[in-house]
Amino acid sequence: MTDSGIISLRNVSKVYPAARSGRAVAAVDNLNLDIATGEIFGIIGYSGAGKSTVARLINALEPASSGEIVVDGRQVTGVSERQLRKLRLDVGMIFQQFNLFNSKTVRNNVAFPLRVAGTNRADAERRVEEMLRFVGLGDKAGAFPEQLSGGQKQRVGIARALASSPRILLADEATSALDPETTYEVLELLQRVNAELGVTIVTITHEMDVIKALATKVAVMEQGCIVEQGDVFDVFSRPRQASSQRFVSTVIRDIPSDKDLELLRRRHPGRLVTVSFREGEASQNEVFVQLANAGINFELIYGGINDIRGRTFGHLTLALEGPAESIDPVLARIAQYSDVKEVTTRG
Repeated sequence: MTDSGIISLRNVSKVYPAARSGRAVAAVDNLNLDIATGEIFGIIGYSGAGKSTVARLINALEPASSGEIVVDGRQVTGVSERQLRKLRLDVGMIFQQFNLFNSKTVRNNVAFPLRVAGTNRADAERRVEEMLRFVGLGDKAGAFPEQLSGGQKQRVGIARALASSPRILLADEATSALDPETTYEVLELLQRVNAELGVTIVTITHEMDVIKALATKVAVMEQGCIVEQGDVFDVFSRPRQASSQRFVSTVIRDIPSDKDLELLRRRHPGRLVTVSFREGEASQNEVFVQLANAGINFELIYGGINDIRGRTFGHLTLALEGPAESIDPVLARIAQYSDVKEVTTRG
């Protein structure tokens, strides 16, 4: 494995044996995945897609049924429990429900993995203090979890996951129990973990907003398989698979729904087309100039432009008025460098 990759899964499957009244279940099915060192990689899918199983395979909480898993240059499959315990020190994990010990103080919650690892007391105390300052909870060391807000509990969870200086952090639905403002604060903290500590982050979620705000690359899972993966910008701006399109539509509402179209049809005569834009391709201005030069009346009636980490894309629905012999050649030219979809014809 090269230095560019820290996690590699090859032909990995996880099959749970049949229950008495059912069949065996393949939670993960012949999956291939590579995650580079220093990435923030998102794995998204609906409930039952297999995404959380992938997280448990990476940190060896679940054994793979078949295939090969390499984490930080070390084999995960077919090794002893003693070796796996050593590996898990380099893979921190944070959870949706925080998983804190209610009977322990914040300080003792964060210190727990260090004590399990046999870290001497003085070093453990220094590390706990350092991590609590990093997550902004230096004044809460003596508090108990019940005295904390949800966001503070998750910050304790992050501090605990980082206590053993892991190279990888797995975040399994880490913001699902939080309100939007607190979610934003936790995502900002995870970006700091990545940028300042150099920790590779794998975030498991069903929320596309989390992927948009945090990840650099994403894999979309369905029925135990990855159906699409790539740069977040590419998947958001041009999703290829139906599952990806459904997820993207939850945060990018530039393409009118059937209900929206019915209303637009009543309000606007002529032909309705949706033109898609991506950075590096045609600009809005180029399209508008072509339409104007051909004498075609047009009105922007739906859509907008989006920004993903400084790169822009969008979908604009236009109402066009003019004869077909004028409109068709212009749309054909635009279609050479932008996606053009005619959504209805009127009049």
